[in-house]
Amino acid sequence: MKNIDKKYFRQGINFLAGVDEAGRGPLAGPVVAAAIILPKDFYHKEINDSKKLSFKQREKLFDVIINNAVSYSFSVISQSTIDRINILNASLLAMKNSVGKLKPAPEVVLIDGNKTFGADRKLIPLVKGDTLSQSVAAASIIAKVIRDRMMNRLAEKYSFYGWEKNKGYPTKQHIEALLKFGPSPIHRKSFLKKIFNESYQSEIGFE
Repeated sequence: MKNIDKKYFRQGINFLAGVDEAGRGPLAGPVVAAAIILPKDFYHKEINDSKKLSFKQREKLFDVIINNAVSYSFSVISQSTIDRINILNASLLAMKNSVGKLKPAPEVVLIDGNKTFGADRKLIPLVKGDTLSQSVAAASIIAKVIRDRMMNRLAEKYSFYGWEKNKGYPTKQHIEALLKFGPSPIHRKSFLKKIFNESYQSEIGFE
C-alpha cells in the first residue's frame, strides 16, 4: 500500500497518529474506533485496510501492531448512544475519544474519511485513508479486531442472530432471525425501522 505517513515525517513530525473506526454499518452492537502512533522507522508490508485482510491476517497483525506501537488506544460507543446521536456523530466521538487517550499526544492526526472532530491539534481527513496511510490502516485493524471480539462474546449470550459470523451486519440470516425472534437489547433501534412495521416499532419502544 502507499504510505502517506512519510510525507509528514519529512516535515519534522515526530508523533503522527492514525485513527479509524469499525462498525458503522451493523444492525447491532457498538461502534469502535482506534488511534495509534507508530514509530517513524516502522513499516510492515502486510498492514493494509482491515477489510482487505482475512481474519487470520488481522489477528496476526493486531499483535505486531500493538507490540510495536509508541501508543495506541480505542473507544467504544454503545448502540444506545448511536440511537441517540446517530452513527456519524457516534463514530466521530469514538475517534475523538481514542485520539484523546494517546500519550504522547500526536502532533498530526490522519483520519479515515472526509469528516473531522474538534481537537486542539492538526487533523487531516483522508478519503480511503486506510489504503493510503500505514497509521490509519493499523488503526483500522485494531478497531476491527476489538469489535469482532466483542461481537463474538455477545454472540454467546444472544445466540439467535449469528453474530459470531456476521458481526451484527445485515446478512440474510441476521434479518431472518430478527423477524422471527425480534430485536435484542444490543440492536440499534434506529437501524431497524426499515425492517419492522410501525405497529411493531411502537410495541417495542422505537422512537
